[in-house]
Amino acid sequence: MKFSGKNVLVTGASKGIGADIAKVLAGYGLKVWINYRSKPELADAVKEAIEAEGGVAAVIKGDVATEADWNEIIKTIIESDGELSYLVNNAGITKDKLAIRMTIEDFDDVIDANLKSTFIGCRDALKTMSKKRFGSVVNISSIVGEMGNPGQTNYSASKGGVNAMTKSFAKEGSARGIRFNAINPGFIRTDKKDELKPEFKENYEKNIPLGRFGEANEVADAVAFLLSDHSSYITGEILKVNGGLYV
Repeated sequence: MKFSGKNVLVTGASKGIGADIAKVLAGYGLKVWINYRSKPELADAVKEAIEAEGGVAAVIKGDVATEADWNEIIKTIIESDGELSYLVNNAGITKDKLAIRMTIEDFDDVIDANLKSTFIGCRDALKTMSKKRFGSVVNISSIVGEMGNPGQTNYSASKGGVNAMTKSFAKEGSARGIRFNAINPGFIRTDKKDELKPEFKENYEKNIPLGRFGEANEVADAVAFLLSDHSSYITGEILKVNGGLYV
């Protein structure tokens, strides 16, 4: 995979899909900035794993749901590297609950962490990348942003917003040479998914045409493609990585 830029920021990269994205991108020679909000030991472990394979990484703390933290993150990266070439907006949370029991706080917290954080990241990346008229952004959305899901009204709204917003940023960024795309993962094997009872897991897998959960590295490979020069004529795209579950 060919990359013309030199570094990438991955938000929420201390565990799960974000950690795999960081490791895969480092394997292509990019310097990876590993963002985390809490538990620095997890972020440090990702950094150590990258460096053990000969990659380059840095850990950067910040709550990407807040504008002030975003400002500091971007400032630190620019002061260190002189540019930000790529961004992966991966950070997010869930607060699942049936809508009839969902509080405004439950709704707002998920919108802030998933949608507002992605907006600030895309906006600030657009400003920063415009200086060199080069850059690529991938937003990690979700299958439920397309199909909805009981108990996830807030999460569905946040990810549906990410999908629509990605298209708008793509139209604004194109004149500046900056691409914006999103990935909608389906059921991906993570620590949380591994905690599912066997009967629930089997029931989910029956509905997936490929007959299995996806792996985090399969999402990471899709991210690498959309960031890379190999997708230089692709922007505003929502790529499904879901085993055919929702086509």
